[in-house]
Amino acid sequence: MSDVQLIAAARKGDRRAMAALYTAHSGRVYSVVRRMVGDDHLAEDVSQDAWVRAFEKLHSFRGESSFGTWMHRLAVNSALNRLRRQSKRPDVEAAAEKQSGPPPTDETVLNQKLLSQALDRLSPGYRTVLVLHDVQGLTHEEIADRMGVAVGTSKSQLHKARARMRDMLSPGQGRNEAGNHA
Repeated sequence: MSDVQLIAAARKGDRRAMAALYTAHSGRVYSVVRRMVGDDHLAEDVSQDAWVRAFEKLHSFRGESSFGTWMHRLAVNSALNRLRRQSKRPDVEAAAEKQSGPPPTDETVLNQKLLSQALDRLSPGYRTVLVLHDVQGLTHEEIADRMGVAVGTSKSQLHKARARMRDMLSPGQGRNEAGNHA
């Protein structure tokens, strides 16, 4: 069944159609939310909230864009709303995320882990702008509109986020937490 057919059936309460829509789009929804919130457990929670909202508002889906695009927009908005409500993750949660054990031997896996950890250390505002612009491909105008900030703020936060990422990822950068040379 196509998304259009699944949506029609889901609007009538067909749970199998809802499950099919979820299966088809949940990976992308989780991925964008995870990149924005920087935490696996929070991403699961925000993704679930986005899906609940989507099925509650399915009657308002007009089909002007694809369901995937509409769902992506709901997920991004859910993540932005959560980040607005949550000023900073508690240190206990951040510590629980750190994995122990031997480091991976595969260079690609190691680089992905380092990138993910650096992204997680960005402030929520910087991380959100970086993900929306560089990963999701939104323009500064679209980001400003979604985040309720000026276009200049979006550009400034992206510039600062990229600089911070470069600093965190540069080999042998030798800086301590305060950003001073060791």
